[in-house]
Amino acid sequence: MEARLLQSSSSTCCFSSGSCSINRHRFSAIPSSPKPLSVSFPQKTRTRTNGVSMSKKDDGIESLSYKGSGVDIDAGTELVRRIAKMAPGIGGFGGLFPLGDSYLVAGTDGVGTKLKLAFETGIHHTIGIDLVAMSVNDIVTSGAKPLFFLDYFATSRLDVDLAEKVIKGIVDGCGQSDCALLGGETAEMPDFYAEGEYDLSGFAVGIVKKDSVINGKNIVAGDVLIGLPSSGVHSNGFSLVRKVVARSGLSLKDELPGGSTTLGEALMAPTVIYVKQVLDIISRGGVKGIAHITGGGFTDNIPRVFPDGLGAVIHTDAWELPPLFKWIQQSGRIEDSEMRRTFNLGIGMVMVVSPEAALRILGEANNGDYVAYRIGEVTNGEGVTYL
Repeated sequence: MEARLLQSSSSTCCFSSGSCSINRHRFSAIPSSPKPLSVSFPQKTRTRTNGVSMSKKDDGIESLSYKGSGVDIDAGTELVRRIAKMAPGIGGFGGLFPLGDSYLVAGTDGVGTKLKLAFETGIHHTIGIDLVAMSVNDIVTSGAKPLFFLDYFATSRLDVDLAEKVIKGIVDGCGQSDCALLGGETAEMPDFYAEGEYDLSGFAVGIVKKDSVINGKNIVAGDVLIGLPSSGVHSNGFSLVRKVVARSGLSLKDELPGGSTTLGEALMAPTVIYVKQVLDIISRGGVKGIAHITGGGFTDNIPRVFPDGLGAVIHTDAWELPPLFKWIQQSGRIEDSEMRRTFNLGIGMVMVVSPEAALRILGEANNGDYVAYRIGEVTNGEGVTYL
């Protein structure tokens, strides 16, 4: 194995502006931190949805699910619960470590079985963006600015040209998040991976002042949920997606029904890196909590930032369900509740803000500065209700 480490922290390493994974990072430094994902939140649902409502079918065709595709979110939650007994404080989107008047915020993740589609489509130059996004989007939920990123690239036989494409994507992702690619590890392990395949992991560290950390403790009923749009499936739920593709009979080279690209291109769209936009919104005040919508979807991730006793109502007509998710739900006969607990449904980041901040953010969105939606409100009583 060969380490790729940058020995200097000089400005040359920095960039100027221009599977179901369950986070289990430590928040023990902040007693009022978000509650762990291992806490069970009741799900309350209503029948109205902006997608195609999938009730039980009479035609005998099975409704696909994430668990049926091999990913058991509840088992992952149980593991987090057990780990929390050994390392209290585990469960946030990022782990906080005190350093003077600041916290270092660390996160780690991979890109799951989206890699399988990279192998099938030959699209390798953007998978590194996904890798960076999954970690930096987690740590920015605490209000932290990413400082540096490390990667791990493992394969049975090193294909230098392919690896270069992957690392180029990582460089691009670091540029988008304004952080340094500090180094990484290239592991060549014969007979461990199939020919032409590889695996990726990423690790990000950021920093936030202690008096500026976003931890959800000041959230109250009546606060507003602002959603920022995703580019597609991002990097979660691909075990279920691959089952849907197999059932549909479509090739990844076929046009996405209702879309303007091929199915493969739509599924491989790189994860949005929200860092600069979110930090800019935070800098103007009123942001109380942030949820990165990854594995667990809306149902499990949004409640993670709430104090005890609070929940949310989501207005499913507040944004248009993208064609990709409509196709996934229709082709897989997937229940609404399963869609909401597996995919981001077109919203990749949710900010919990004061009503005053919501007016400012939505005003800027109406002016064309960016796209944002008022998708719901904080309510008394735990759980997520869909209207």
